Parts: sequence; C-alpha cells; structure tokens
Amino acid sequence: MSLQVQPQVSLKPFNSFGVDVQARLFAEAHSDADVREALTYAAQHNVPLLVIGGGSNLLLTADVQALVLRMATRGIRILSDDGSRVVIEAEAGEPWHPFVQHTLAQGLSGLENLSLIPGTVGAAPMQNIGAYGVEIKDVFAGLTALDRQTGELRDFTLQECNFAYRDSLFKQLPGRWLILRVRFALNRAAHLHLEYGPVRQRLSEQGIEQPTASDVSQAICSIRNEKLPDPAVLGNAGSFFKNPLVPAALVTQLKSEYPDLVAYAQPDGQMKIAAGWLIERAGWKGFREADAGVHKLQALVLVNYGNASGLQLLDLAQRIQKDIFARFHVELEMEPNRY
Repeated sequence: MSLQVQPQVSLKPFNSFGVDVQARLFAEAHSDADVREALTYAAQHNVPLLVIGGGSNLLLTADVQALVLRMATRGIRILSDDGSRVVIEAEAGEPWHPFVQHTLAQGLSGLENLSLIPGTVGAAPMQNIGAYGVEIKDVFAGLTALDRQTGELRDFTLQECNFAYRDSLFKQLPGRWLILRVRFALNRAAHLHLEYGPVRQRLSEQGIEQPTASDVSQAICSIRNEKLPDPAVLGNAGSFFKNPLVPAALVTQLKSEYPDLVAYAQPDGQMKIAAGWLIERAGWKGFREADAGVHKLQALVLVNYGNASGLQLLDLAQRIQKDIFARFHVELEMEPNRY
C-alpha cells in the first residue's frame, strides 16, 4: 500500500483558522490510487473518511474521529485549444491561486477575478467560489469525481453540478462524491468583468485604461490584500457568512430605517444583502473576546488571534447570527464546513 496513514496528527497546519485539533488518522493522496486506498482503509477499519483540500473552508470544533485525507494531487494539462477557447484541466490538489496565475501566464483569461482565493482546485466547485462578479459556474467545463458508494468514476457537466450561490450538488450531498479533477473553459481574447466592486476604480488609480486579464488579477490581489488578512499571519477562513437572499419587501422595509443598506437585485426578484454591512452596522466589526474576533477591516471575516478554539469561534458566529436576526430579521448562514 502506497498510502501512508499516520495516527494522531495535529490538523493545525491543515486549516486556515489554525485551530489545533487532532485527527485520529491522517494521510495525503497524491494519486487516484491513493484515494481508492484511503476509501478501502477507512472501510476496513470502520472509521469515517473526511476529505480536505487547503483547509480554507473549515471550522474544526473538536478532535476529528476519522481518517482525514488531504488531497495533494498535482497536474495541469490543456485538453483542447481552437485558437480562441481553451479547455484546461487541473488535479484537485492544485493550490487555487497558483493555478489562476498559471492560466494567466499562458495568456488565458476567465479566472482573473478569482485571484487570491485560498484553497484548492478540487474545493472550488463544491462552494461554487465567486468574487468580483465571476463564479466557477461561469468558466466551468466539467469535472471528474469518484462515487464513494460504488467506486465508479463519473464526469459531470455544468448542468449536473446544480451550481447556485456558494452551493453545488457536491455540497448538497456531502460524503457522496470525491472530486478528482476539474476542467475550465478559458479564452485567449479577454472578456473582462470590471463592474463589480472597486475593480475599475483601482485600475484607473493605477493609470490603466485598457487593462489585460493580468492587470485585473493584480488589481484584485491588491484589493484583497488590503481588506482580508493573510491566513499565514492571522488565522481566518475568508468570508465567514454568505450574503443573505431576502424578499424585496424586506429590503424596502429596512431601507426606510437604514437608507445606506447595501443590497443587490437578483434575477429571481429577491435581493442580496451585503452581510458585511449588517455585521458592521450592528457594531461587531473589530470585536474581540480572548483570541476569537471579527476582523477590524472586514466585518465578514472571523479571525483567530492565536489560540482560539473552534468552539469559541463558533460561539462568536452564533452570537452574531442571533444579533443580526434580532436587529434586521435576516438570517445569516455560515460558509465554512464545521466538524
């Protein structure tokens, strides 16, 4: 067996919150064969299997009584290129931002708005990650996943993934599908998305009037570095709460009391409220209790100042949820997966 299974391993290096809990068993998968061995090992030893990527979407609240399998598979390949549209495939363990930078270096556009998002390629479709007006579904060309129940491989199309706001089939059916590699449809001619947030303004400040995809990526990296803490310096999982979708009537009602409320109309008639605005308006921005807190520059980000436990972070998140509902009658949903 090539899979190296270790007992009682600290998961502190493997989650971006830096929460120090133990995995009963731990292994890394560097190939499809390793993944299958892990499934077999877990079944034979009657332990659950928890698959993780970069650990940037995890809140660990206790020791994990499972075999934790970290996806560490690597590989990037071009599957087709007609001169304008390029389909590129990456293994699930590829770190996301370096993969984005690789595509830009190849003269390909489409992923630039998703620059500097932590995590791995395999985790990206699970959350349908998105930023600055672009989501994974907008550039998705398919993926290959292993059915953990049957051991069979299956290729998924865009429609079969059931992508929605920070959601997908793979998040809806946890423990069923294990994503092995993902394909993206990118372009040699840039079709830039500049209207969301301060992207165009940042480019103008830099004196760039006709930006390239790489220019957009650099601008977004600059914006994110100013707003979001580096997990290597200050433990966090990025945006902790989803922007809630609510009826338009509620937004109208709230705006009568809070004219500066930030909300965006959705195609289905609902409104998306900026969760960060709600949290900041309620006074939580910069809040700290022991080592668990809310970032001083971005109210959407919960942070671990050093030795906060997962339970302390979860308690803070639940207090924020309760307060936001009491003030605004809006339910906030947590983004990270909790164990």
